[in-house]
Amino acid sequence: MAELFSDEWMKRFQEEWNKEPELADALSKIGFNSVIGYGFPDDATATGVITVENGHVTQAGAYNGETLNWDLRASTDSWGKWLKDGIGMAGLGMAYTTGKLKFKTGDYSAMLKDPRMASPFIKSFSIMGKA
Repeated sequence: MAELFSDEWMKRFQEEWNKEPELADALSKIGFNSVIGYGFPDDATATGVITVENGHVTQAGAYNGETLNWDLRASTDSWGKWLKDGIGMAGLGMAYTTGKLKFKTGDYSAMLKDPRMASPFIKSFSIMGKA
């Protein structure tokens, strides 16, 4: 298994994302575009990054200085749990309020208030488990 958020891992995540209708197609319907970084709380920068255009990931790999719309951080243990078990809306709220999931960049509350974004966001955690 490739190291979490490595270039190889992010490319597999891209493949899984794009073949999941509840994620790619759902976000395509709302014209979602974003650059999303993933990593760990104590690191200066994200570790991996994806570029989403019209709901589909068009680029994925190791973070290389891209300007991020979202920068999600959590411990290795937390990522591992979510990749294994997924995360529901309640779990996501708890992870955010307890600081287990940090948004270094991006508006968590705006995303959750829009169910067209919240449901696919939650789905992305189960897709990560397939990468």
